[in-house]
Amino acid sequence: MPKFKTCKAVAKRFKLTKKGKLKRSRAYKSHILSKKSRKRKRLLRRKDFISRVDRKVVKRLLGV
Repeated sequence: MPKFKTCKAVAKRFKLTKKGKLKRSRAYKSHILSKKSRKRKRLLRRKDFISRVDRKVVKRLLGV
């Protein structure tokens, strides 16, 4: 089995947890924040997990 190089763009966006899940940040938090409610901005601060379907592809890009 050959080694895979880590895709640096993916490595900056996702973090692997101990149980093998992948954490990601939420979108729509970078600009035009004045029209978004306080509650919505607060919820966008939270981390989220990527879906099971995408997990295999992202792990391969991370070189795991």
